[in-house]
Amino acid sequence: MTDMSLLKLRSPADCRYDIVSLGEIMLRLDPGEGRIRTARGFRVWEGGGEYNVARGLRRCFGLRAAVVTAFAKNEVGLLLEDLVLQGGVDTSLVKWVDYDGVGRTVRNGLNFTERGFGVRGAVGCSDRGNSAASQLREGEIDWDRVFGTPGARWFHTGGIFAGLSETTGKVALEAARAARRHGTIVSYDLNYRPSLWKGFGGVERCRRINREIAQNVDVMLGNEEDFTACLGFEVAGAGADLTELDVGGFRAMIERVVAAFPGIKAVGTTLRAVRSATVNDWSAIAWVNGKFYAATPRPGLEIMDRVGGGDSFASGFIYGLMELGDPRLAVEYGAAHGALAMTTPGDTSMATLAEVEKLAKGGGARAER
Repeated sequence: MTDMSLLKLRSPADCRYDIVSLGEIMLRLDPGEGRIRTARGFRVWEGGGEYNVARGLRRCFGLRAAVVTAFAKNEVGLLLEDLVLQGGVDTSLVKWVDYDGVGRTVRNGLNFTERGFGVRGAVGCSDRGNSAASQLREGEIDWDRVFGTPGARWFHTGGIFAGLSETTGKVALEAARAARRHGTIVSYDLNYRPSLWKGFGGVERCRRINREIAQNVDVMLGNEEDFTACLGFEVAGAGADLTELDVGGFRAMIERVVAAFPGIKAVGTTLRAVRSATVNDWSAIAWVNGKFYAATPRPGLEIMDRVGGGDSFASGFIYGLMELGDPRLAVEYGAAHGALAMTTPGDTSMATLAEVEKLAKGGGARAER
């Protein structure tokens, strides 16, 4: 095992949860192989960047997970709760908000997503304005209770939640600070979405809020666009084929991030080159306690649904750090879990730990009978 002394995790015996995530959960409406604009039917899933990480840690890796979010109390909110419960994630920390019958004051977010194929890229159309989660404010969640009793070993949130509204970035910061006070490890996925930030300050405000939150983060996650837009660090070689990618550029960028935010103890980033909507080159690198680790590259990875690949990398990487204490395995488990998640529909992972372990160790797609 590699020395993980800088990640001083709380004892499982002292905490009800291994992982608590903060973020919005939307109802995803999926037209399958068709287009949103011509659909006559949709398949329903739940999903949200921060929630997907907790669900992956629960369903694939068997850890105890809960989510902090808010739902409007109506039939759609109850459907979302039911979907979350099917994923095994504890909903006792959900805030329920009275519904006015129309949605003038509060609603539950919807996310229409088509997968793309070949030269046609994936398309997402969010309908999440005025959602219950976006209206969360400082002081509404008793974070000292969440992290004190019942307690959590790990807290995860990210830039999607922080960009939902004028108030949610402050809530993410409040939660991260409280987690730190109680000795809970904090991870943060930058997850830059320009559509979220353009309504209130754009990239400048995005950068200001994310840099403040980064001062309270132990494990930072993201890709090259995230680090550039959210923190202001350029990456040499970004966008190149993975076979030609200047990995040294990523390493230099990560070193600048860690120098700017010395509280960060680990950084994980996915490496993706898009050849088509259904074929990507895929890998990942990580920095942990001053050393770099690289996952096995997967050039020409065939993809069914790319949504949630980065979130599944995050949950595999967190599992490796939390339970295996091995950064080398952590980045391999993260990359393998992300790859597997993109072979199935929906935002969340359908992989098993055995499948992740097999792929991380170099196993192939030979039929098992």
